[in-house]
Amino acid sequence: MISLKKQNKGFTIVELLIVIVVIGILAGLVITTYNGIQQKARNTERTTDLKTFQSQLEAYNANNGRYPTSTDLGTNSGTNVTWTAANLKGMDKETLRDPKGSDFSLATASTANKYAYAPTPLGCDNATTDCAAYKLTAKQEGSTTDITVDSLN
Repeated sequence: MISLKKQNKGFTIVELLIVIVVIGILAGLVITTYNGIQQKARNTERTTDLKTFQSQLEAYNANNGRYPTSTDLGTNSGTNVTWTAANLKGMDKETLRDPKGSDFSLATASTANKYAYAPTPLGCDNATTDCAAYKLTAKQEGSTTDITVDSLN
């Protein structure tokens, strides 16, 4: 016997809308989580860079009896890359560049996308006053606190 009932095949509009909404929610969660993971990775790189820089500065201090001045390290990429290549031999120049920064320059105070080097006492020049300590800082992404590394002295 032949059935005269029509059989519907496929999905209804409501079913399709539910699937689209679920996919949208999942995509939003993935994008949000991915951005947070990227921020955390860059902050970890900042911490690692500052620790590497700290170890090189401590080696410099052990050899010279003082830390470099702000002028030695320079505030532009040409100066500090040249000086660090000559005086901090074990350090890659990439250590001086923030993960989101575009150059290798150092700031004198903490700013976004730049590492800061502040020797103390303020105004030390290693001619009349030796630099006896320093503070390295970097701005964290997604946080109001800075990453700071102090000299071991």
